[in-house]
Amino acid sequence: MFKNLVGKVWRSIPIGMRRLTIRLTNTHFMVTAGAVIFNQQNEVLILRHRFRAGSGWGLPGGFLGAGEQPLEGLQRELREEIGIELDHAEIFWARSFKRPKQIEILFLGQVKGEVRLQSIEVERAVWCAPDSLPDGLAKDQRSLIKRAVEKRKV
Repeated sequence: MFKNLVGKVWRSIPIGMRRLTIRLTNTHFMVTAGAVIFNQQNEVLILRHRFRAGSGWGLPGGFLGAGEQPLEGLQRELREEIGIELDHAEIFWARSFKRPKQIEILFLGQVKGEVRLQSIEVERAVWCAPDSLPDGLAKDQRSLIKRAVEKRKV
């Protein structure tokens, strides 16, 4: 009976107030979309970002805008930063981080077109054999690439 009363009171509160209450009482996350992208030679695309922590080496991707779908955000980032389109992409992995509060959605993709650096954010873009990745690439990203290579073999 008490639960029904609480539900009735909740539903009687204006929708804007309910949304504000939910927003204020739940954790907020930034959301990014990234990709393990292969070319025809089965090499992986690795970018050296000017503003990325550590060595700067990492998988391509970026932050999603409000209301942006993950694949759309990834495609936008790829066009803006390196001028490429994906021939094929599928969700590959998702993970969350406590610091920063972030959710990352990763895709597995095949490139269409040539890489052209177009943004101040990206210093270099290189195609690497999965067993010859650049020094400074984070251990977790190496692990994701290994997982992607294994998935492609299946």
